Amino acid sequence: MIALNMDTEEARLLLEVLERYHLHLKVEIRRTYKREFRTALKDRERSLTVIIDRLKSLVK
Repeated sequence: MIALNMDTEEARLLLEVLERYHLHLKVEIRRTYKREFRTALKDRERSLTVIIDRLKSLVK
């Protein structure tokens, strides 16, 4: 396990960046035709969703 110490303002900024990347990732998934790459992107999106949800529970 990795621990990261930051204040609330930093956590909000990180959350904003991750959410923006998440939106970009969803668009990239829709535009990707290669099955293997699309599957890898979907796996990344699922992992990112978990991280965002964890961070949201700490910040909000």
